[in-house]
Amino acid sequence: MSTVLLLGVVLVLAAMAFVLCRGRALASAGGDMRRLHSLPEAYGWHGALMVALPALAVLVLWLILQPVVIARSVGAILPVTTTTQTADEAQSAQNAEELALMDVRRLAAGIDSAVSSGQMAEVAPDGAGADMAALQEALAASGVALGGAITPETLAAAQKYRSLSAIGLTARTVFTLIAALAGLAAAIMLTQKDFRARNRVEAVIKMLLIAASSVAILTTVGIIYSMLSETLNFFRLYPVSDFFFGLTWSPNFRGNSEFGLIPLVWGTLYITLISMLVAVPLGLFSAIYLAEYASPRTRNVIKPLIEVIAGIPTVVFGLFALVTVGPFLRDWVAQPLGLGDSGSSVMTAGIVIGILNIPFVSSLSDDIINAVPQSLRDGSYGLGATKSETIRQVVLPAALPGIVGAILMAGSRAIGETMIVSMGAGAAAKLDLNPFEAMTTMTVKIVGQLTGDTDFASPETLVAFALGMTLFVITLGLNVLALYVVRKYREQYE
Repeated sequence: MSTVLLLGVVLVLAAMAFVLCRGRALASAGGDMRRLHSLPEAYGWHGALMVALPALAVLVLWLILQPVVIARSVGAILPVTTTTQTADEAQSAQNAEELALMDVRRLAAGIDSAVSSGQMAEVAPDGAGADMAALQEALAASGVALGGAITPETLAAAQKYRSLSAIGLTARTVFTLIAALAGLAAAIMLTQKDFRARNRVEAVIKMLLIAASSVAILTTVGIIYSMLSETLNFFRLYPVSDFFFGLTWSPNFRGNSEFGLIPLVWGTLYITLISMLVAVPLGLFSAIYLAEYASPRTRNVIKPLIEVIAGIPTVVFGLFALVTVGPFLRDWVAQPLGLGDSGSSVMTAGIVIGILNIPFVSSLSDDIINAVPQSLRDGSYGLGATKSETIRQVVLPAALPGIVGAILMAGSRAIGETMIVSMGAGAAAKLDLNPFEAMTTMTVKIVGQLTGDTDFASPETLVAFALGMTLFVITLGLNVLALYVVRKYREQYE
């Protein structure tokens, strides 16, 4: 039974449990809802959860563990790799094993497809007596592409893969249905008028909410662990002081690489500064207009139009920087002033990232300004202040902590931008004050070092994780600072 069909059966059993448990609860109370501890729907939901949760737990665990168990069993049939001595040899052996297992899976799927379509007869369970050439032709006719010729070992492994997969599929269906039916029986036995169904259901829902909220924490832990472990591997191969204080970025996969971080940090901060000089005034002024001056009709039109910018993919902004903003700045500003003749520059990327961040600053600032109590405005007007004076001397100071937090978060977003920088700022890692020169950021170099056929045992690849960890610490610091500012000063005006 396929996974989708099995899920459908479990849902049908859960719906059946809902109806049966609800009816049993009412029957135990003689049809009088007032004699029940909980509402009838609570008994129904308890039955549905008793069926669905154990069955889904079995199904998920089976889907996770079955491929691992089958891969280990099948891998024992494939030729044994000799013991390796170096890290490069170990990595090559691991890659060869993964490719062999991929071929086994493709071969097994191809045999199933060819047999089911009638293009070939069933192969013996151990692959004995099979015509390899005919089998290869039949698989090619079915559209199955393998990494190499079919060998007796590969065919035997594929046959074992098919056999174990079929057994696993049947066992998965049986155990999942057993868990569902056992839950249904237990729910029916527990259901009676004094059973605290509502408490049980609320406890389960609370556990599900805790699990959902834990996903973000566990994801963050996983990100930190993956980056930190590879970063430590990088620093075992490259000096820490040369990385953090080096002035030259010159990676070379043939050796003698220089990984000076300072040029990348300079390019990242320079582009971020220009983007904030664009985003903060425009976003803040638009927020002030929408919150304090615009009529409700105007606000309902302009605010969604500004927020549409946030929905545009960053690759489109990158094309805009490459085709429009870059050539315009080069032809009308940089070349006439003798500051450069390149369309890719810090100014190009900074302006476009600033435009991208306008709705971010505007929306957050607008919400923060609207959250300022109206009583503060009324008190200012009562003292004879004008609308402009009220905004400058009352509203903005009251909203300042939140606005500062919004600006710092927008800065974090600008630091992490990749596509616009890659297409609009170039790839030159250097220290320069000219905003019309091409530069790059840490995010672009992370992508560059991990692009193509890379060896994860070399410092030229591992440096991407060191850059990622550094970027993570910078953005985390900005976000923590933003939260600190907001929490420390927001009660001052409440």
